[in-house]
Amino acid sequence: MSAYRQAIRTARSVVVKIGTAALTTPKGVFDTNRLAELAEAIERRMRAGSDVVIVSSGAIAAGIEPLKLSKRPTDLATKQAAASVGQVALINAWSTAFARYNRTVGQVLLTAHDISMRVQHTNAQRTLDRLRALHAVAIVNENDTVATNEIRFGDNDRLSALVAHLVGADALILLSDIDGLYDGDPRKAPKDKPARFIPEVRGPEDLDGVIAGRGSRLGTGGMISKLSSALLAADAGVPVLLAAASDAATALTDASVGTVFAPRPKRMSARKFWVRYAAEASGVLTLDEGAVRAVVHQRRSLLPAGITAVSGRFYGGDVVELRGPDGTMVARGVVAYDHTELSTMLGRSTSELPAELRRAVVHADDLVPAIPRRTRAARAAQ
Repeated sequence: MSAYRQAIRTARSVVVKIGTAALTTPKGVFDTNRLAELAEAIERRMRAGSDVVIVSSGAIAAGIEPLKLSKRPTDLATKQAAASVGQVALINAWSTAFARYNRTVGQVLLTAHDISMRVQHTNAQRTLDRLRALHAVAIVNENDTVATNEIRFGDNDRLSALVAHLVGADALILLSDIDGLYDGDPRKAPKDKPARFIPEVRGPEDLDGVIAGRGSRLGTGGMISKLSSALLAADAGVPVLLAAASDAATALTDASVGTVFAPRPKRMSARKFWVRYAAEASGVLTLDEGAVRAVVHQRRSLLPAGITAVSGRFYGGDVVELRGPDGTMVARGVVAYDHTELSTMLGRSTSELPAELRRAVVHADDLVPAIPRRTRAARAAQ
């Protein structure tokens, strides 16, 4: 067994993400029996000594039948209505399933905006930590009743990666309707050329030729979302296992199934993770070539002399994107000045500025290089 699978097998703190397809029948009906089976597998992991946080999809699917809808809605208002009804059924099903083991569940509804704002981010972290300390099972879901863009993309995959870092998890397990990562859709590949299974992803070379598809009729994530989220968590230092929900018992015990994603050797700090992945950028700073080299390759602070343009309305302490002359994002960071103040400083050397304006625009400690293009080889199916 590889060291990465061993790390997942022995992880004391685990986030388990369960996709919509894992909680519905082939006809798309919400299935409490499937949920109960998954709860049983998770209970065994918890009895073995692990803390588990569940990120559960399925709210919209659970609302389809009670609202007498014939299929998953496509318009935002009906999706939100289905989520409102389905969220009740979903959390009740989890509560009933874990009540058999004398466990209490707690519901935590989040949006990407909650994670992006530092105060809400910290409050969510505190709530999840306290639920675990009180031995309750946290059931996290995206707050689909108020989400807008979030409701259409990701099916909680990205949220699960963010939560894994939020709670300091030792592993992330993504359970869906497919048994791991392939270089194409195994259900659509011709018999004479079956899709190639990829048991382990250690670096970009393992993704050469991978074509990741989009969501299904009931779910919204698809393999492209799972792959992106697995790489996000791995880049933050969390090992990831992508496996079929039907293999949940094995995935949660010895981690011998599915595809494992190797984490970066050193875990990213909470602040830098927030800057790179979670925070919403409030503006853009365009840099000249010299500033790009200093920021990206020499890991130096950004000074006004290297900035050629400013866009957006931001204030000191906000996160901004740093882009090169061609518009490519090269880093993100926490800016020290308001947009109006910074606009008067462009291209000027530090010695030309008043003493109170001689600090770095973005300090090196608050700079995070852009996400490595590790997924360039893995493209979305059209």
